[in-house]
Amino acid sequence: MIPRYARPDMVAIWSPESKFKIWYEIEAHACDAMADLGVIPRENADAVWKAKDVEFDVARIDEIEAVTKHDVIAFLTHLAEHVGSEEARFVHQGMTSSDVLDTCLNVQLVRAADLLLVGMDKVLAALKKRAFEHKDTVRVGRSHGIHAEPTTMGLTFARFYAEMDRNKNRLEKARWEVATGAISGAVGTFANIDPAVEEHVCEKLGLRPEPISTQVIPRDRHAMFFATLGVIASSIENIAVEIRHMQRTEVLEGAEFFSMGQKGSSAMPHKKNPVLTENLTGLARLVRMTVIPAMENVALWHERDISHSSVERGIGPDATVTLDFALHRLAGVIDKMLIFPDNMLDNMNKFPGLVMSQRVLLALTQAGVSREDAYAMVQRNALKVWEERLDFRELLLADEAVVDALGVEAINEKFDMGYHTKHVDTIFKRVFGDS
Repeated sequence: MIPRYARPDMVAIWSPESKFKIWYEIEAHACDAMADLGVIPRENADAVWKAKDVEFDVARIDEIEAVTKHDVIAFLTHLAEHVGSEEARFVHQGMTSSDVLDTCLNVQLVRAADLLLVGMDKVLAALKKRAFEHKDTVRVGRSHGIHAEPTTMGLTFARFYAEMDRNKNRLEKARWEVATGAISGAVGTFANIDPAVEEHVCEKLGLRPEPISTQVIPRDRHAMFFATLGVIASSIENIAVEIRHMQRTEVLEGAEFFSMGQKGSSAMPHKKNPVLTENLTGLARLVRMTVIPAMENVALWHERDISHSSVERGIGPDATVTLDFALHRLAGVIDKMLIFPDNMLDNMNKFPGLVMSQRVLLALTQAGVSREDAYAMVQRNALKVWEERLDFRELLLADEAVVDALGVEAINEKFDMGYHTKHVDTIFKRVFGDS
């Protein structure tokens, strides 16, 4: 990933240095377990730990791989250069490359998930704060982009909170599902290595033993992990699109914070563009781009092939680094977002009283008017509001059929804004509990 959309902590998980450190830990813990079983001498297992503080030389490993054409063998050769050829002769005994590669990948994905969960907590905290801040800030709800009925800005934030809370739960499950390791040897039969070695290595690395591997950990686990990242990215875009719509000049109910010295356009000095949320929409596309390849990786030949390998070298860092950056950017956008309550009311009143049409319709049916007649009575007045920008309540009060059915007092009562916000507290309690 390019540095522009990357945070150092997540990038570090995928660095060659971090990868080789995990490879080393897998091999060293495996040697310990084999020594405990009496398969290899204890002194050889202890000797491997001489390299525990070594900064493995990436350039040297690449140099060896240029000859061996095999990354794991290149690493093992370099490890022997530090430990000693004789002392390292039992390293990797009974293991296959996938034992190292797959277990390492899952360690990286678990660590990445932990960072992503931190980012999600930041987004959730920002959404919750703004939801309570604007719990009673009335704005018009829109369906099909058209004014519908009143809602509140707090409910908008609350529904995004609930969506992200579901995503957090999904990510926790995906983290659990991918947190397995395999040290099962060629074709996964444990023919040349005791299952106890796998159990020991997994325990040390915070994983669970894969119940049954072939020569690889089943890729349905990874498909679910990346699919979850794709859903989270889509939710980020969902929030970003709402903010972008709110910042439109003719709407302007909310906007990204515009910092001192910031410029919106190289040509038009007046511009304030929603560049951060537009960026989030783009980043969401990049994350989703990794989902289909992850699903296609599930189907491998027999006990293993490496058609998945090149894919995962790309999508592992790409998806997690991008989503990590996006989550932190989104948290900042929400936290600093500007809200314009007066504009919300102005927008609602561009078609005076029109958002109360359903209340009048329901009242007419309750008063004994058929639904068809009631709809026609309301619509004929509503269309005049659309076409002539007249006041809906005044039109109803001038409509004899409506007055005869409801009376003046009942018509006026239907324009109480509190009617639409009376259950906000109930919804908030469902979303946030008693907090």
